[in-house]
Amino acid sequence: GLSPRNLWDMKKFYERYKTANEKLRRSVAVLPWKHNLLIMSKTSSDEEALFYASKTVKMAWTRDVLLNYIKAKAFLQESSLEKSHNFAATLPENVANYADELLKSSYNLGFLGVTQTIKERELEKRLVEKIKHFILELGKGFSFIGNQYRLEYNEKEYFVDMLFFHRDLKSLVAIELKIGEFQPEYIGKMNFYLTLLDKFERKPEENQPIGIILCADKNHLDVEIALQDVNKPIGVAEYQLLLPKNQLEDLIKKELS
Repeated sequence: GLSPRNLWDMKKFYERYKTANEKLRRSVAVLPWKHNLLIMSKTSSDEEALFYASKTVKMAWTRDVLLNYIKAKAFLQESSLEKSHNFAATLPENVANYADELLKSSYNLGFLGVTQTIKERELEKRLVEKIKHFILELGKGFSFIGNQYRLEYNEKEYFVDMLFFHRDLKSLVAIELKIGEFQPEYIGKMNFYLTLLDKFERKPEENQPIGIILCADKNHLDVEIALQDVNKPIGVAEYQLLLPKNQLEDLIKKELS
């Protein structure tokens, strides 16, 4: 039979969501019970609960992964930063909407264990070494193709930092890593790479390639102006390298021992 604790949790579940909007109720209805208990205990608003519930459904998060995102305050990070992209102007509506959901305003790269300034190539190297963690942070559906992916045109070679394929978008996704603040010239370089990928790498049944530029910092208005007349789908997002405080302290102790 059901324990008093289980009955109490069921009562709390009913009371929490009986007046919630339909989207939230649909999301929690398909989650495993332990995921729901975690969301109920760690969130304080329907908006926050919907964020974690819908992300868990879409990204197929385990309970441990969900807990890590809650501890990293992913909801606050996502809601405090504007997304920067031109998907609505460059992609069919259904693809643009999905790409918008897929792109985060900020990515947590704390799993890299970075405690000091590093160069772009070192950042890329660490991401490749921990590619499973990076794909988990990117979200469900990404498959890694390669880093420093070689493109050749007009007897010249060009290299994309990291190239992925997204199964649901049916698109190649090129990622460029930048140390420091966003610069408008990054858009021109990515636009060029996407043109080459579209011309030489994309298969007939695939949607057009998408570019994501990851920077340590960005100004939304600067990105908006830089993307204004660009006809290739490009998103710009920030990343955080630091671990949560308790994990960072453990890492530093380990390095000093």
